[in-house]
Amino acid sequence: MPDNRQLDFERPEDFVMEGVDLRANALEAWANDWLAEAYPDKIPAGHLLTVSGDASFRRYFRLPLMTGSLIAVDAPPAKENSRPFVAIARALRAHGVRVPEVLAADFEQGFMLLEDFGDELLQPALSHETANVLYRRSMEALLHLLACDEVPGHDLPLYDRQRLTDEMRLLRDWFVVGYLGLDLNAEQESVLSNAFAMIADAVTEQPQVFVHRDYHSRNLMRLANGEIGVIDFQDAVTGPVTYDLVSLLRDAYVAWPQESVERWVRKFAAMLRQENRLSHTDDATFMRWFDWMGAQRHLKVVGIFARLSLRDGKQGYLDDIPRVFNYLLAEIRPYAEFHALFDLLRNVLLPAYLAKKPDAADTLGHWLAPQEQPA
Repeated sequence: MPDNRQLDFERPEDFVMEGVDLRANALEAWANDWLAEAYPDKIPAGHLLTVSGDASFRRYFRLPLMTGSLIAVDAPPAKENSRPFVAIARALRAHGVRVPEVLAADFEQGFMLLEDFGDELLQPALSHETANVLYRRSMEALLHLLACDEVPGHDLPLYDRQRLTDEMRLLRDWFVVGYLGLDLNAEQESVLSNAFAMIADAVTEQPQVFVHRDYHSRNLMRLANGEIGVIDFQDAVTGPVTYDLVSLLRDAYVAWPQESVERWVRKFAAMLRQENRLSHTDDATFMRWFDWMGAQRHLKVVGIFARLSLRDGKQGYLDDIPRVFNYLLAEIRPYAEFHALFDLLRNVLLPAYLAKKPDAADTLGHWLAPQEQPA
């Protein structure tokens, strides 16, 4: 394989010099050289075409070939470690999960060449007419994924109590303090801390499995043969069995009626039982697991979306906060253990948020009406 000069940039602005995208040019040269040596019949038919970036420093490009195309990935090694991606991709493929095949990887430069899954994300294909079929296929793929018990060459981090708690604290640090500018008193701080501890203790008692950590409609793809393709799995961990199901069914980018979500949750619990992966757990218990896991995820996600705006300048994520905040309130309201947290979110954080973002009242305004607390 050609020995290209390493381009290891610290900041996104280092990618470009006088209008020239240095890393993209280096990535294209590396990909073309690799193809000429490894697959001389795969002839490039043009320059790299931008596909997308994501919430990290990774960028994705399409390399057109005379027949078909490949995805070229720029993952600056100072910011991104591509080794877990490659190890996890190989392990998931071995378990029957349709993830992109990694054709080549240069870890020193932070470049990869992947199978191209096309452009059909699950999100725009979801409708009331298609949801049942597409979610069934997505849950079938999820069954294969969570059965991936081992990743050769990579130890999956544990989604332990400390990590779960640290994630929930993002709500306080980035949304409450950073975005809303609120100064909580000691009692309010205690409400958050107690809720975080209670949630972390509860969800770590769930069965522990392979967890994608971002299994939602923008990381799932409709492949030409009807299968569900899975992407963006490099941050996988070992953690609670309901985590990815929450990501899928309480998606930050698309919402469904509660009765539909509950039906799909019961269906997935039945699928787990059929695979002998869930024993002595009834639907009510599994639904409680799902809600409490959802509370953890959505406390975190509200904080992450605020951080992406304040720290990284990615303002678009702010538009998704109302849906996630709505999920959070709905998840904790039925449980007596969360009365204090519900009151803090509804009576303190929500009014401050709506004062800052009045258009979110379309999604969240109904929570300001008096709420009858469950017994």
